[in-house]
Amino acid sequence: MLEPLRAYPARAAILCDIDGTLAPIVDDPEAAAVPPEAREVLAALSDRYALVACVTGRRASAARRIVGLDRLTYAGNHGLELLAPGDPSPRLAPELGHRGSAAAGFVARLDWVDLNRVGLRLEDKGPIQAIHWRGAPDPETAEQRAGEIGALAAEQGLIPHQGRMVLELRPLATVDKGIAVRRLIAAAGIRGALFGGDDRTDLDAFAALRELAAAGELHHAVCVGVASVEAPPEVERDADLVVAGPPEFLELLRRL
Repeated sequence: MLEPLRAYPARAAILCDIDGTLAPIVDDPEAAAVPPEAREVLAALSDRYALVACVTGRRASAARRIVGLDRLTYAGNHGLELLAPGDPSPRLAPELGHRGSAAAGFVARLDWVDLNRVGLRLEDKGPIQAIHWRGAPDPETAEQRAGEIGALAAEQGLIPHQGRMVLELRPLATVDKGIAVRRLIAAAGIRGALFGGDDRTDLDAFAALRELAAAGELHHAVCVGVASVEAPPEVERDADLVVAGPPEFLELLRRL
């Protein structure tokens, strides 16, 4: 499954999520870190392959800091941001338009004293706002409150998207990891690609690779599901290959 990528690295892309794929999931998102050995492998891959990119829900600048490599490409905020190798700051997707502050304005009007009490906490990702409840004293109550916030956000024109103990409030629905992957592949003239991910948002990237392959725009595509006790079952169902957590995904990268 990996051999066509290994055989023609000058026309191939290695793409992946960060949290739960390259880096272990931790209670505090700010404490996430890519292990040094993974950083070394990614650096070696970037010397060999046409494109090595992290496609993540984090802000692009935060993704670069966590991975620790300027030479990679980072598609942040599920494709709303693009940080090219060496660039000092990311470019925003043109679709964002005037909606860049819509989610931040919404969460600013919430009662955070009460929400913090049930274990909800806010992560400011610029155009996307994320509400986490990992580590909440009563996760079920916290998730219920998050769901209520998501319903209210939807009424006000935002796009709620629930992941692993997180609710993201997005300003629009026309950009996702699948769109980000399509743009990266088209810009680099890629003919073979691998994507590794562990959450529902990564399914959009899986679908994009398969659609590009079906249309003949990719000669070879590999979707790698990174399994865990928290990963939704669709990740394993829709993957071509399943590995057990970031350590096994790192071993797969070494084979490339």
